[in-house]
Amino acid sequence: MSTTKPTKKPTTRKPATKRKPAVNTRKKPQAPSTFSRATRYTLWTLLALLAAILIYFISRVIIDNAFNIKARFGHITYPAGTVRGIDISHYQHEIDWDRLRNADIDGVPVSFALIKATEGTSIIDEYFNQNFYQARQNNIHRGAYHFLTTSSDPVAQARHFCKIVQLETGDIRPILDVERRDKLTPAQLRQHVLAWMNYVEAHYGTTPILYTSYKFRTDYLNTPEFDRYPLWIAHYYVERLRYKGQWVIWQHTDRGTVDGIEGHVDLNVFNGTHEDMEEMISLP
Repeated sequence: MSTTKPTKKPTTRKPATKRKPAVNTRKKPQAPSTFSRATRYTLWTLLALLAAILIYFISRVIIDNAFNIKARFGHITYPAGTVRGIDISHYQHEIDWDRLRNADIDGVPVSFALIKATEGTSIIDEYFNQNFYQARQNNIHRGAYHFLTTSSDPVAQARHFCKIVQLETGDIRPILDVERRDKLTPAQLRQHVLAWMNYVEAHYGTTPILYTSYKFRTDYLNTPEFDRYPLWIAHYYVERLRYKGQWVIWQHTDRGTVDGIEGHVDLNVFNGTHEDMEEMISLP
């Protein structure tokens, strides 16, 4: 039996298609225009300028506060002066006067103590009589101050101070401590202060000392009528006193330590010699 091989169907091939050449769709980079170059240059210049300003202000804050930070953590740089003292109140509690008598501040003896006496129209500092007596007994120049309140009559406050504080020859002049304005206008505050000053000056026969802070002085009590009062000024944590006017005592820190006193105490320096102190701020 014969077999016939199946015939293969002829394969039909599709005609080859020509490939189209690839088209480059990317745009050729264009050179930046003069405007865009100028814009980028301006932007980078502004950023550099802002960075420089920021660095400057940060550095100024660090420099300006370096002394402040050190002082707050107990590192005290003492201003020049040979007559140094303290101011005290009930905040220092019981003082060991035997130790304080032999203590020193930056290598010099404690020359004077300014002692809180009264506040308002009725308050007497609980340690005033003891401190005032002990200061004289231990040959430390003593002074007494009144803390002025704004809520009561200043003349009544002056009478209260004069009744409590019996100053003697060699004592430091009476002192008014002014720290608060509360609801008083600046003009009312000045009248308040002057009323106290006038009464006390007439009572003791000497011009009182004005105590206030650097900022309070410049903001509220920097008018001509206060120039006649010797100024005891508080300005903490600064290397030098910025106040440009006349002053007699600078309270330069509230973080001082002195033998005989537990905890911190305010430290002060007198602007002059011992002879100047006797002449300028002591009662005859």
